[in-house]
Amino acid sequence: MAHILLLHSVYGLRPAVSAAADRLRAAGHQVTTPDLYGLPAADTVEEGFALLEKVGRDAVLERARAAAAELPAAAVLAGFSMGAGVAGALLAERPAAAALLLLHGTGGDPESVRPGLPVQLHLADPDEYEPQEEVDEWQRAMADAGAVVSVHRYPGPGHLYTDPDLADHDPLAAALTWDRTLAFLAER
Repeated sequence: MAHILLLHSVYGLRPAVSAAADRLRAAGHQVTTPDLYGLPAADTVEEGFALLEKVGRDAVLERARAAAAELPAAAVLAGFSMGAGVAGALLAERPAAAALLLLHGTGGDPESVRPGLPVQLHLADPDEYEPQEEVDEWQRAMADAGAVVSVHRYPGPGHLYTDPDLADHDPLAAALTWDRTLAFLAER
Protein backbone atom coordinates (compact mmCIF):
# COMPACT_ATOMS: atom_id res chain seq x y z
CA MET A 1 0.00 0.00 0.00
CA ALA A 2 1.00 3.63 -0.33
CA HIS A 3 2.65 6.17 1.91
CA ILE A 4 0.55 9.33 1.67
CA LEU A 5 1.30 12.92 2.64
CA LEU A 6 -2.15 14.43 3.26
CA LEU A 7 -2.18 18.22 3.58
CA HIS A 8 -5.01 20.20 5.14
CA SER A 9 -7.05 23.06 3.68
CA VAL A 10 -6.84 26.73 4.59
CA TYR A 11 -8.99 25.91 7.63
CA GLY A 12 -6.10 24.06 9.25
CA LEU A 13 -5.83 20.58 10.65
CA ARG A 14 -9.53 19.89 11.25
CA PRO A 15 -11.19 16.66 12.46
CA ALA A 16 -12.21 15.93 8.85
CA VAL A 17 -8.54 15.61 7.88
CA SER A 18 -7.92 13.16 10.72
CA ALA A 19 -11.03 11.21 9.71
CA ALA A 20 -9.83 11.08 6.10
CA ALA A 21 -6.43 9.83 7.25
CA ASP A 22 -8.13 7.16 9.37
CA ARG A 23 -10.20 6.08 6.35
CA LEU A 24 -7.03 5.76 4.28
CA ARG A 25 -5.22 3.89 7.07
CA ALA A 26 -8.15 1.46 7.33
CA ALA A 27 -7.50 0.67 3.65
CA GLY A 28 -3.90 -0.21 4.52
CA HIS A 29 -2.10 3.04 3.68
CA GLN A 30 0.40 4.89 5.84
CA VAL A 31 -0.71 8.52 6.18
CA THR A 32 1.09 11.60 7.46
CA THR A 33 -1.04 14.68 8.23
CA PRO A 34 1.23 17.54 9.26
CA ASP A 35 -0.11 20.69 10.88
CA LEU A 36 1.05 23.35 8.42
CA TYR A 37 -0.01 26.17 10.77
CA GLY A 38 0.94 25.02 14.25
CA LEU A 39 -2.20 26.81 15.44
CA PRO A 40 -5.76 25.71 16.23
CA ALA A 41 -7.90 25.19 13.13
CA ALA A 42 -10.31 27.86 11.94
CA ASP A 43 -14.10 27.66 12.03
CA THR A 44 -14.68 29.80 8.93
CA VAL A 45 -12.92 30.20 5.62
CA GLU A 46 -12.23 33.85 6.45
CA GLU A 47 -10.51 32.80 9.69
CA GLY A 48 -8.59 30.20 7.69
CA PHE A 49 -7.25 32.80 5.28
CA ALA A 50 -6.29 34.96 8.29
CA LEU A 51 -4.35 32.00 9.72
CA LEU A 52 -2.59 31.50 6.39
CA GLU A 53 -1.61 35.17 6.34
CA LYS A 54 -0.40 35.00 9.94
CA VAL A 55 1.74 31.90 9.38
CA GLY A 56 2.81 32.84 5.85
CA ARG A 57 2.81 30.83 2.65
CA ASP A 58 6.56 30.24 2.83
CA ALA A 59 6.29 28.74 6.33
CA VAL A 60 3.41 26.53 5.19
CA LEU A 61 5.48 25.21 2.29
CA GLU A 62 8.51 24.66 4.55
CA ARG A 63 6.43 22.66 7.01
CA ALA A 64 5.06 20.54 4.16
CA ARG A 65 8.61 19.99 2.87
CA ALA A 66 9.77 18.92 6.32
CA ALA A 67 6.94 16.39 6.58
CA ALA A 68 7.63 15.08 3.06
CA ALA A 69 11.33 14.65 3.87
CA GLU A 70 10.39 11.98 6.41
CA LEU A 71 8.57 9.89 3.77
CA PRO A 72 9.76 7.61 0.98
CA ALA A 73 10.50 9.36 -2.33
CA ALA A 74 7.54 7.54 -3.91
CA ALA A 75 4.97 8.80 -1.37
CA VAL A 76 1.66 9.99 -2.77
CA LEU A 77 1.25 13.76 -2.49
CA ALA A 78 -2.31 14.67 -1.51
CA GLY A 79 -4.20 17.63 -0.18
CA PHE A 80 -7.48 19.37 0.46
CA SER A 81 -8.05 22.70 -1.35
CA MET A 82 -5.07 24.86 -0.29
CA GLY A 83 -3.31 21.61 0.64
CA ALA A 84 -3.79 20.39 -2.94
CA GLY A 85 -1.87 23.42 -4.15
CA VAL A 86 0.87 22.76 -1.60
CA ALA A 87 1.02 19.08 -2.62
CA GLY A 88 1.33 20.19 -6.24
CA ALA A 89 4.12 22.59 -5.30
CA LEU A 90 6.09 19.73 -3.72
CA LEU A 91 5.95 17.75 -6.95
CA ALA A 92 8.94 19.64 -8.38
CA GLU A 93 11.05 18.44 -5.44
CA ARG A 94 9.66 14.91 -5.39
CA PRO A 95 9.79 13.61 -8.97
CA ALA A 96 9.42 10.01 -7.81
CA ALA A 97 6.02 10.66 -6.20
CA ALA A 98 3.74 7.70 -6.87
CA ALA A 99 0.75 9.96 -7.56
CA LEU A 100 -0.85 13.33 -6.97
CA LEU A 101 -4.28 13.26 -5.27
CA LEU A 102 -6.09 16.60 -5.33
CA LEU A 103 -9.25 17.11 -3.31
CA HIS A 104 -11.14 20.38 -3.80
CA GLY A 105 -8.37 22.16 -5.69
CA THR A 106 -5.91 21.88 -8.54
CA GLY A 107 -2.17 21.70 -8.02
CA GLY A 108 1.04 20.88 -9.78
CA ASP A 109 3.11 22.69 -12.34
CA PRO A 110 3.13 20.89 -15.70
CA GLU A 111 6.91 21.45 -15.84
CA SER A 112 7.23 19.23 -12.74
CA VAL A 113 5.27 16.31 -14.16
CA ARG A 114 7.04 13.10 -15.04
CA PRO A 115 5.57 11.08 -17.90
CA GLY A 116 2.89 8.72 -16.63
CA LEU A 117 2.33 10.48 -13.29
CA PRO A 118 -1.14 9.46 -12.05
CA VAL A 119 -3.18 12.51 -11.02
CA GLN A 120 -6.70 12.42 -9.65
CA LEU A 121 -8.76 15.58 -9.03
CA HIS A 122 -12.09 15.85 -7.19
CA LEU A 123 -14.07 19.12 -7.40
CA ALA A 124 -17.51 20.51 -6.71
CA ASP A 125 -19.35 21.58 -9.85
CA PRO A 126 -19.43 24.51 -9.93
CA ASP A 127 -16.65 25.43 -7.54
CA GLU A 128 -16.24 29.07 -6.55
CA TYR A 129 -12.46 28.70 -6.26
CA GLU A 130 -11.91 26.56 -9.35
CA PRO A 131 -13.63 28.00 -12.48
CA GLN A 132 -14.29 25.38 -15.16
CA GLU A 133 -12.15 27.18 -17.77
CA GLU A 134 -9.14 27.19 -15.42
CA VAL A 135 -9.65 23.52 -14.55
CA ASP A 136 -9.86 22.64 -18.27
CA GLU A 137 -6.65 24.58 -18.97
CA TRP A 138 -4.87 22.94 -16.01
CA GLN A 139 -6.03 19.48 -17.14
CA ARG A 140 -4.79 20.04 -20.71
CA ALA A 141 -1.43 21.34 -19.53
CA MET A 142 -0.91 18.44 -17.11
CA ALA A 143 -1.90 15.87 -19.75
CA ASP A 144 0.31 17.55 -22.37
CA ALA A 145 3.18 17.27 -19.87
CA GLY A 146 2.61 13.51 -19.64
CA ALA A 147 0.43 13.12 -16.55
CA VAL A 148 -2.41 10.61 -16.60
CA VAL A 149 -5.17 12.88 -15.28
CA SER A 150 -8.64 11.93 -14.13
CA VAL A 151 -11.02 14.69 -13.11
CA HIS A 152 -14.20 14.02 -11.16
CA ARG A 153 -16.80 16.80 -10.81
CA TYR A 154 -19.67 16.58 -8.34
CA PRO A 155 -22.73 18.68 -9.25
CA GLY A 156 -24.31 20.64 -6.44
CA PRO A 157 -22.14 20.51 -3.30
CA GLY A 158 -20.07 23.32 -1.87
CA HIS A 159 -16.30 23.65 -2.28
CA LEU A 160 -15.11 21.54 0.68
CA TYR A 161 -17.91 18.96 0.44
CA THR A 162 -16.00 16.09 2.09
CA ASP A 163 -15.85 17.91 5.45
CA PRO A 164 -18.93 16.83 7.46
CA ASP A 165 -18.55 19.77 9.85
CA LEU A 166 -19.01 22.42 7.16
CA ALA A 167 -22.11 23.71 5.38
CA ASP A 168 -20.47 22.61 2.08
CA HIS A 169 -20.78 18.95 3.07
CA ASP A 170 -22.54 16.58 0.71
CA PRO A 171 -22.59 12.98 2.00
CA LEU A 172 -23.29 11.38 -1.39
CA ALA A 173 -20.56 13.30 -3.20
CA ALA A 174 -18.16 12.65 -0.31
CA ALA A 175 -18.88 8.90 -0.36
CA LEU A 176 -18.29 8.72 -4.11
CA THR A 177 -15.10 10.74 -3.75
CA TRP A 178 -13.74 8.34 -1.13
CA ASP A 179 -14.72 5.29 -3.21
CA ARG A 180 -12.87 6.71 -6.22
CA THR A 181 -9.93 7.82 -4.09
CA LEU A 182 -9.49 4.39 -2.52
CA ALA A 183 -9.65 2.71 -5.93
CA PHE A 184 -7.05 5.18 -7.27
CA LEU A 185 -4.72 4.60 -4.30
CA ALA A 186 -5.12 0.81 -4.47
CA GLU A 187 -3.28 0.97 -7.79
CA ARG A 188 -0.22 2.69 -6.30
